[in-house]
Amino acid sequence: MGSHADLGLIVVASGFALAFVFGLMAARTNFCTMGALSDIVNMGSWARMRSWMLALAVAMLGTAWLAATGEVDLAKSIALRPVLPWLSLLVGGALFGVGMTIAGGCANRNLVRLGGGSVRSLVVLTFMAIAAYMTLKGLFAQWRSSWLDPARIDLAAFGWSDAGLGMALARATGLPARVALPLAAVAVAAGLLVFVFKDRRYRQNRRQWAGAVVLGAVVAAGWYVTGHVGFGENPDTLETVYHATNSRTLESLSFVGPLAYSLELLMLWTDRSLHLTFGIALVLGTIAGSAAHAVATRTFRLEGFASLADLRNQIAGALLMGAGGVSALGCTVGQGLSGLSTLALGSMIAVTGIVAGSVATLKMLVWQAEREPEAQLSPG
Repeated sequence: MGSHADLGLIVVASGFALAFVFGLMAARTNFCTMGALSDIVNMGSWARMRSWMLALAVAMLGTAWLAATGEVDLAKSIALRPVLPWLSLLVGGALFGVGMTIAGGCANRNLVRLGGGSVRSLVVLTFMAIAAYMTLKGLFAQWRSSWLDPARIDLAAFGWSDAGLGMALARATGLPARVALPLAAVAVAAGLLVFVFKDRRYRQNRRQWAGAVVLGAVVAAGWYVTGHVGFGENPDTLETVYHATNSRTLESLSFVGPLAYSLELLMLWTDRSLHLTFGIALVLGTIAGSAAHAVATRTFRLEGFASLADLRNQIAGALLMGAGGVSALGCTVGQGLSGLSTLALGSMIAVTGIVAGSVATLKMLVWQAEREPEAQLSPG
């Protein structure tokens, strides 16, 4: 077993490497949850959503295997805590969905764009980090803790050890939890895979589905790095802890909270209690991976704002994503891939909010676009 510093360094370096792969593949395949929803609403195309579903299925199977073999204890993750703050998850998810649609991309997409030279994404990520930090520890945190978090369901009072679909199946059927989780994961993943590969055009698009497989594997690997490799003894307290994670428990890919912690580290660099963490490494690695792809393909381009209205929309979307992502305990990756890979019921609530907020905003934008020609033609 390595020392405290060694384990922390391994976790951070591994997080950077995983995020580098994630950023590179996301840039190569144009992976974007908001873009996938926009394709469905505006064009009826499910191609990019199939990539998202495939990544989720792979992440789900890999994560279930890690749990079934005892490599990680998923019940200790934040996503599976037996207390469900359902209102925070739903409202936060909806705010995030609205914000990412107004801003034209989620946290992951803006990190990828930043690696490709987008100054606009740098501004979005900065305001997102500020709003996220305010929702973690500042003014917005007061509103969240007073108005949203008190609406919760304590599943532990009903004998649930975690808030996952596997536990729900175990309670309903009497199966042991260690058996119910992989069964539920295989059933859900099988349904996703059938839907994904029933489309012949998608099956033939090897680049897209191979990229989605890699992205899903990276999510599962994140759980292994923090939940197994980084699980060790703290020499100062002699307690067994999860090293180099901001949540002090196992984590996988997520970006909104880590953006806030990245901002905190930059502002309080001389504070010796703050260190590089797995989450901060994810932010840096994703940018680096995308930048490597942009340089290799000669697509690196500096990009600014199209207009003042564009700047206004980007900042508004960023603020909503920062506040919503923290309230929902994750973003389209943090809850949409990492959270759902554990079959967490809370992640399902958060993703429902994200999708609902995004789709409603997309439809509103379409309605506004259709009304503009009428307004231009009307007299006066």
